[in-house]
Amino acid sequence: MKLQQLKYIWEVAHHDLNVSATAQVLYTSQPGISKQIRLLEDELGVEIFARSGKHLTRVTPAGEAILKIAGEILRKVDSIKQVAQEFSDEAKGSLTIATTHTQARYALPSVIQRFMSKYPDVSLHMNQGTPTQISEMAANGSVDFAIATEGMELFNDLIMMPCYRWNRSILVPRNHPLAQFKRPSLEQVAAYPLVTYVFGFTGRSKLDDAFKSRGLTPRVAFTAADADVIKTYVRLGVGVGIVASMAVDEEADSDLVAIDGSHLFAPSVTRIGFRKGTFLRGYMYDFIAEFAPHLTKAVIEEASACSNRAEVAEIFKAIRLPEY
Repeated sequence: MKLQQLKYIWEVAHHDLNVSATAQVLYTSQPGISKQIRLLEDELGVEIFARSGKHLTRVTPAGEAILKIAGEILRKVDSIKQVAQEFSDEAKGSLTIATTHTQARYALPSVIQRFMSKYPDVSLHMNQGTPTQISEMAANGSVDFAIATEGMELFNDLIMMPCYRWNRSILVPRNHPLAQFKRPSLEQVAAYPLVTYVFGFTGRSKLDDAFKSRGLTPRVAFTAADADVIKTYVRLGVGVGIVASMAVDEEADSDLVAIDGSHLFAPSVTRIGFRKGTFLRGYMYDFIAEFAPHLTKAVIEEASACSNRAEVAEIFKAIRLPEY
């Protein structure tokens, strides 16, 4: 059994069983990958992938178990490399983040600017997706950190730490009837079509819970993952916008009226998560601290040592989270 073979089966499984696409990513040949997978299967005495002719069709039950262990081995190998890099050059390396549009557009720019100024030799990569996709990327080790408001609780292998609380603003054109109210009721808001986030994005569940608790079923006329897109359709008169307050720009959105919605909706918490057992380099601790100053190295290490999420939550009970 070779480490290269484990790398091949892992990558094939994570490229939709497409050996050709995997070969391109790994800068090798398709026949070479297929041969090494067959050699590994022959050595183990089981099929990792089921086949139809020359095509891989699915991962076998044995393959699922083997891939889980292979992923753990590859992550340990990566951690060994990270340890070596930390001692050979602590200010050089790479950092990969997965996050949502709202975080990437509004919360992270200043953090990344400061980080890159401090660590010019660290390559920083950002992936965007749904909260579930983001969490999955962190759970399978394809990114170092996941930053999101929802979705990370689905993955038990992630250490999740709260960064800040935030709430929502109601956006309407200046001539809209709601523009005259500083504290509109949920009933008044629900009287109009809504333009807001796709379910599962940016704390959307808190919004739905608020209406449900009052027995209201608002008509959601339009949804998007991008606050800027939501604002565009508010301007077109499609409906009343509900976005994260951090997404409101006083200058760029001066044609709209932003009404604080914190009296209507429970606050949401944005978290940063990474896979258990991940070796964090010095600059990784610094990135987290730039994003959430209360997450010091000591706090992160304490959270990493916890055996379950209840223990992690206990650590942060006494910490007052900043408001965004």
